[in-house]
Amino acid sequence: MLGLLLLQVLASCLWLGHSEVVNSFASCSQFFYSGTTPNDALNPKNPAWICQRFRNSYHYATLYDRDRRIPVYSAYKYQPGDAKKPPEWWMVEPQLIDKNSLPDMEREWILIEQKKFTLDQIKQSQAVLNDYKGLKDLDRGHLSPSGHQFSRESKMATFTLTNIVPQDSGLNNGKWNAYEHKTMSKKTKGCTTTYVITGAVPGNTYVSDERVNRPSHIWSAACCLVDEEPTKAWGAIAENDKNEVEELSLGELEERLTNLYKGEVTLFNNACPRK
Repeated sequence: MLGLLLLQVLASCLWLGHSEVVNSFASCSQFFYSGTTPNDALNPKNPAWICQRFRNSYHYATLYDRDRRIPVYSAYKYQPGDAKKPPEWWMVEPQLIDKNSLPDMEREWILIEQKKFTLDQIKQSQAVLNDYKGLKDLDRGHLSPSGHQFSRESKMATFTLTNIVPQDSGLNNGKWNAYEHKTMSKKTKGCTTTYVITGAVPGNTYVSDERVNRPSHIWSAACCLVDEEPTKAWGAIAENDKNEVEELSLGELEERLTNLYKGEVTLFNNACPRK
């Protein structure tokens, strides 16, 4: 009986120390082809590695910039499904406030009313809903879009502010929307699995009283596997003040990002074609 009690106490301690804001993406490496993440050239000064967890399951992975309060990128598998569009429950990441807090993303009001966090505590580490209210010509732009997810829960999991950047409204509703839905649908035909990494290049301006960075560019890269063999890859990039999207090879996108980030960028495992 004593041994069983000790095991239960140990399990409780391990759970309390368990964090979905982690030191690496090891626990959600399935969202990266061959477990290979982008290299450190993209890493901000104050990063958070988030295995995006909702209703006790991982749905994608996000590298988050705590200082600029925007995601650097989100990585996921392209699995569009016809599940009913979920309600827009905008959520935040409790473990950015306290590493021992809830492992699942949650709505602000629940953290305030039930978990006794203050709004100021939440705001210290991440964007909040008020940061996106009243912005002129800017939308809450998903990096991992709900339309690329299969289940209702996975679609709901994209509505977290750690997956959102201030995106030009014309771009978000125009050419980028067309790329996400029409272009990706065409390019992924015949692919058994498609891995996607979508990111935002930090800009020189901020919104919401200088709290949230407005990215200069939005970009996306994909690697298509047929069975288990990578057969093709591609990229896209857009300036975040124009309704234009440039489609590129993966190698061309990495070169462009190398110039923008001032350091050599690699996004996927070397087996993904660069040309």
